[in-house]
Amino acid sequence: MIKASAIADDVRRFVLTSIPSIPYLEAMLLLRNEEGTGWDNRILAQRLYLSEKISAELLSGLEEAGILRAEGETPKLYFYAPESDSLRGIIDRVAASYSAHLVEITNLVHSTSTRKAQQFADAFKWRKDS
Repeated sequence: MIKASAIADDVRRFVLTSIPSIPYLEAMLLLRNEEGTGWDNRILAQRLYLSEKISAELLSGLEEAGILRAEGETPKLYFYAPESDSLRGIIDRVAASYSAHLVEITNLVHSTSTRKAQQFADAFKWRKDS
């Protein structure tokens, strides 16, 4: 008997195409859960046990993806503010799936990063005809 996936197709597609890492996912969901709160890279770094450099990259990436809005300069504060209702809706569904199917969502994220790492490594393989 074939077991149906517990993760909806739209959630699976979003995770595979839009979530590059678990820290990215965790940052997105953390800001979502505290909508209205401004975050800077220092605070996010402390909450997710990351370096401030990595947390700054995560916040910038989430802003570029249209998930966060930035305000100010020093420190620049980021707020959860998806640019569309459809983006907000899929993120809500990802959050629900992640809380109910943590391992499956984590495996999806890792499968994408593993595949990208393998493609990068393959680009450097010596070929007999080279």
